[in-house]
Amino acid sequence: MNKQPTLTDVRKWPATVSVPLAAQALGCSKSHLHERIKRGDSPVKTIPFGSRHVVITADLVRLLSGETREAA
Repeated sequence: MNKQPTLTDVRKWPATVSVPLAAQALGCSKSHLHERIKRGDSPVKTIPFGSRHVVITADLVRLLSGETREAA
């Protein structure tokens, strides 16, 4: 298995990343994150992109740094 990226690493990523890469940063399996996205309770914001989803890196950084989401 690949080394889990640090928050510093994640901050350098492009604006969106794949679900498998985001799952690696979160320390969970890609299937778990895919399931959470499908259920609509993903801990990070995603964008549908064709038949797949991509994860918004800024929201991944927010989660990993312990920041809370602003009220909608």
